[in-house]
Amino acid sequence: MALQRLRQLSSHLTGASTTGLTTLEQKHPDDVVITMAIRSPLTKARKGALKDTMTDELLLEMFKHVIAQSHVDPSAVGDICVGTVLTPDPVYHARGAALAAGFPESVPIQVVNRFCSSGLMAATIISNQIRSGQIEIGLAVGAESMTQNPDKGAPPQSEALGANAAAKDCLHPMGWSSENVAQDFDISREIMDEFSAKSYQRAEHAEKAGYFAKEIVPFTVYEKDPTTGERKMVVVTKDDGIRYGTTKEALLKIRSAFPQWGKARTTGGNASQITDGAAAIMMMTRRKAEELGLKILGKHITTAVAGCPPRVMGIGPVFAIPMVLQNAGLSTEDVDLYEINEAFASQYVYCIRELGLNPEKVNVNGGAIAFGHPLDEYIPCVVYLLHHTDVKSFDHVLVTSMCIGTGMGAAAVFVRE
Repeated sequence: MALQRLRQLSSHLTGASTTGLTTLEQKHPDDVVITMAIRSPLTKARKGALKDTMTDELLLEMFKHVIAQSHVDPSAVGDICVGTVLTPDPVYHARGAALAAGFPESVPIQVVNRFCSSGLMAATIISNQIRSGQIEIGLAVGAESMTQNPDKGAPPQSEALGANAAAKDCLHPMGWSSENVAQDFDISREIMDEFSAKSYQRAEHAEKAGYFAKEIVPFTVYEKDPTTGERKMVVVTKDDGIRYGTTKEALLKIRSAFPQWGKARTTGGNASQITDGAAAIMMMTRRKAEELGLKILGKHITTAVAGCPPRVMGIGPVFAIPMVLQNAGLSTEDVDLYEINEAFASQYVYCIRELGLNPEKVNVNGGAIAFGHPLDEYIPCVVYLLHHTDVKSFDHVLVTSMCIGTGMGAAAVFVRE
């Protein structure tokens, strides 16, 4: 970490750049690298294979897999950060699950909630702790049971806040913001369904080709008998939200989910599914990874967060992606693969169009419309980007981004090994 700071000071004195594609491709002992990236199957809330699994049970199973697969002594982990959104009293669940899984009492834990970017915030917090020298090894986790903890909408707001139009807009449902994006930026129902069908088709192709085999770990969880209420253990191995054979023509037949707002273009077919799932990435310095003889999947470069109008919260990536690229010294063309959350097709289409991205480089294995959208979804996205097997050998600069409820966007840059 001291060497990294010295390089930064040296660059200030000499004028040498510490950013840019060539610089980011170089390997340094102080790099913050990822040595393990795993996830659970992503399953439909309320009716999928994880519907009877409590949040602490999701975390327990995730932590067990981390200990079994990371090849890192649990006592060596300097901190754990869990991103979760809807979980009540989350620190109780996270701490208890870590201890029950086998992490010693000496390993601390924290929880972060910035809505849909919570997983990214967890990874960023761990990365920054490593980069600053506070810890050498850290674990970032995302977990959400949208079955057990459904989104109940915004809480009551003081009249003092409601007098401000933007503050009042923070209370409106996400579907309202999707319709605002479609109407304000003229995103047609046809193009929304076209991009949504592509998400399903790409996810179907990737699943059938076995691209997700390296990233999904089998989850042994409880399943409740609907008649007797008895709980028995089952093993869940596969995502269950991908609808095979989806076409634009079929999606166009689905009725509007929000006929009361805008042009009523958002449907159950062109919006993200609500989902249960969990994921984790182990992070450390390159020096430590090499000392432990661990395979390096990639490194975290930087993260950026930006604000945008709450009424069109879905366009957050339009602000966050240019910011993170500028911070990293990269151009749009330097990036090989993009991941943009598909909260709604309206915002996904707008972000691609406004940023001038090549759609063939975005969500190459499908996105949240096909898989579902656990609210801390960022970590599953990083997992599939790092493990993605259908890329050329030089496809290694990755950007992941998402919109955030109440009007924000976040983005991060990673470089695959």
